[in-house]
Amino acid sequence: MDSINQVTKSNKNLILVFITLIGVIVAVIIVGLFLLKPAPEIIQGQAEANETRISGKLMGRIAHFYVKEGQNVKKGDTLVSIFSADAEAKLMQVEAQRQAAIAQNKKVDSGARKQVKQQAFEMWQKAQAGLEIAKKSLDRIEALYEKGVVTAQKRDEVEANYKAMVATEKAAKAQYDMALDGAQKEDKEMAAAMVEKANAGIDEVESYLADGHLIAPINGQISNIYPQYGELVGAGAPIMSLLDLKDMWVSFNVREDLLNDMKMGDVLDVEIPALGNQKAKMKIYYIKDMGTYAIWRATKATGTYDSKTFEVRCRPAAPIENFRPGMTVLWKRKG
Repeated sequence: MDSINQVTKSNKNLILVFITLIGVIVAVIIVGLFLLKPAPEIIQGQAEANETRISGKLMGRIAHFYVKEGQNVKKGDTLVSIFSADAEAKLMQVEAQRQAAIAQNKKVDSGARKQVKQQAFEMWQKAQAGLEIAKKSLDRIEALYEKGVVTAQKRDEVEANYKAMVATEKAAKAQYDMALDGAQKEDKEMAAAMVEKANAGIDEVESYLADGHLIAPINGQISNIYPQYGELVGAGAPIMSLLDLKDMWVSFNVREDLLNDMKMGDVLDVEIPALGNQKAKMKIYYIKDMGTYAIWRATKATGTYDSKTFEVRCRPAAPIENFRPGMTVLWKRKG
């Protein structure tokens, strides 16, 4: 009887051990499932803002800065002044050219001077008088030639003199008419064109001088000032950068195999560590591959294809206070 009780007790112990073992295995499996569950993949992005570089056409030296780095400015505010001695001298030169062109144009428009007209008239009168005398001489010689008093040679000489006087009178009359009419149409047009050219030269120089004071094209914040006071700056060289903090976005670099969860128009729930892990919503508005050079994984690593990298941009759904360019933005992708 004791033997039977011992066997029964032993079987119960074995069953208990077996149940305990099964329970441990189940517990290990459950814990393992929780521990082996993949954590959400975190994709990191960076905040960026539209940056406008301030530059001008005038080459000169920095005369004065009206703003400092970090300062907020409004559209139309004066930012910097540039002085160019060369441009000022050029303006004086083209102004002198314009005055000369205007004087020449007035001279052409007014025609010949009164003295020139009078001189041309007197030369014409003189030619008329000479022609009248030559005509009378020719008439006398003709009469004498018909009577046989003078030779044919003498008649020819007087006739040649008469024809010469006719030509002289016509030339004097044309000279007088020219003096009365003034300059030719072409000369007047050329003089007027010279005035227009001089005016255009002044407009050009003044357009350069207008860039001596550069103004803010938009509302924004001065992020960088490159030259120092008194430094020489060239035409088109950037002088400062202006950030438009109202035009900000976040840029993510994402492998193409992860794009299934990032589509145009999707709204992402993100965190901003610099703002105390503040949560925000951002809407995707731009997706573009970064080119063949941006390879994330090689073919040998995946065994299938080269996985390219895409740039994904999104904008805040609502304004975020103290959000600045350069801040890190995190998006947790669910596995």
